[in-house]
Amino acid sequence: MDDIILTATAGAVAILTLNRPHKLNAIDFATIERLHILLDGIEADDSVRAVVLTGAGDRAFSAGADIHEFSAKVFAGPETALREFVRRGQRLTSRLEAFPKPIIAAVNGLAFGGGCEVTEAVPLAVASERAQFAKSEIRLGFPPPYGGTQRLPRLIGRKRALAMLLTGDRIDAQAALACGLVNQVVPHAHLMDAALALAGRIAEQSPLAVAACLAATTRGLNLSIDEGLAVEAGQFARMAATADIREGITAFMEKRAPAFRGR
Repeated sequence: MDDIILTATAGAVAILTLNRPHKLNAIDFATIERLHILLDGIEADDSVRAVVLTGAGDRAFSAGADIHEFSAKVFAGPETALREFVRRGQRLTSRLEAFPKPIIAAVNGLAFGGGCEVTEAVPLAVASERAQFAKSEIRLGFPPPYGGTQRLPRLIGRKRALAMLLTGDRIDAQAALACGLVNQVVPHAHLMDAALALAGRIAEQSPLAVAACLAATTRGLNLSIDEGLAVEAGQFARMAATADIREGITAFMEKRAPAFRGR
């Protein structure tokens, strides 16, 4: 079980590596459960301020959900399919999206189906020049079940999203960058360095302010502007009582680097 996802740290950054390269890092139920356990531990660990999620090997970030495993749940009927397959996947992508510490996908190869949905759900993504993305579920006879029909249009626009959703056609890393699915494309050999550099810059900030930015943005996306502004104001109000906001403002006025402590 421990080998399904490899774990490492680089300073204040946790590195999680999907480790099923023989299956193109397909996401099975054990991987989902292990990710939840690891994320629970990372959330409680104040020494970790950011997460990089990647895939083992050079071929795939994740080729999607494990078809051989989930097919049995689908063939068992709608009730079982929803409970055992769809809701498990949706819980995972919702957890990734709402996580209070930034998760950066380091997309090292194929990100198809559920692998693309994970990329959509996390706040940030850096892609290798070799990366490719596809909503391949349509070729299996069903719509994306892990949030892809909802997050992808919000990220890249309705028409671009529907072109991917309805054809299953793949796009390359540069196309993903142009439409906003990823933040950056880098040479394959530099992928982890770029992802860790981005994570490191974020880790220098107040972890409370980072969490507030993540929460306000994620919650506000599906609200009216007035409701979103109220969420933003609430997050600011929480920060106003912290030592971090006083440290940040004082450090600016004293022309020195702030020393945020997350309190």
